[in-house]
Amino acid sequence: MEKIMFSYEEFVTRNLGFITEEEQAKLRNSTIFIPGVGGMGGAALACLARVGVGKFIIADIDTFEVSNFNRQIFSNLDTVGMSKAEVSRQALLKINPEIQLEVWGGEWPDRLNEIMPRVDLVINGCDDVKATLLLMRAGRDHNKTVIDAFASTLPNVYVVKPQDPRPEEFMQFPSVRLRPEGLTDEMVKECSGKEMEYVLTNSSSSDHVVLKYAAEMITGKRKRISLAPMVWGTGIMMSYEAMKVLLNKKTQATYRGIFWNPWKMRVEKPLKFPLNVIKRSFVRKFLKSLS
Repeated sequence: MEKIMFSYEEFVTRNLGFITEEEQAKLRNSTIFIPGVGGMGGAALACLARVGVGKFIIADIDTFEVSNFNRQIFSNLDTVGMSKAEVSRQALLKINPEIQLEVWGGEWPDRLNEIMPRVDLVINGCDDVKATLLLMRAGRDHNKTVIDAFASTLPNVYVVKPQDPRPEEFMQFPSVRLRPEGLTDEMVKECSGKEMEYVLTNSSSSDHVVLKYAAEMITGKRKRISLAPMVWGTGIMMSYEAMKVLLNKKTQATYRGIFWNPWKMRVEKPLKFPLNVIKRSFVRKFLKSLS
């Protein structure tokens, strides 16, 4: 088979018009850290690699399984049982053989002081509460923006700049001022519950879920529900926010988040006081009834 000659300039030529040559060069010289490259992290990684970002540090402790097929962009019959991080690395090298990729495993939360100074921004794709707490705190310590998304039935994104409150602070987690390793299982569960409370208060997420399955998820009888358009939509929103940060463009997404409702074709922003307080009281009763 004839060898295909790769040219970065040809690879990104259709980007020009959306961005300038100078902005493309900036993306090429940027480094992004993405811990968790399965669902939304994998979708964001794929988009940003195809945009032409030149270097990534990626991490994941899991391997692909059949239940990942419904949403994880690099999962298929050929990758079952294989490392998500390694599969992602191989896939990206087939898109851009000049891309620089560094792969980490489960040790990354303990090595953040080594990783963070070397990157321009972070996209969080992991769903581990303790690791995310460490990551967000490291963003403040190392003056890095962290892009993340809530556990929601709607595509969404939030952007935590170095000076912003951490998610555990504005969602009032019990972890504030505690070391993550000191959190009990009950406290970790409460952190997840606080996030769900925030999402249901500040979006119409509850309108787009089958309550029977939501109740089973809350009580631990069912894994987190997920859907490819939602996961990929979230990854796309994250990749757009990453480009805005890297290219110093204005964004409407803040640390409080923004939701996109594809069912109603509308943007949903967090409620202002006192509406959020009023709705939160109803949400708490609703969650209690499900559990």
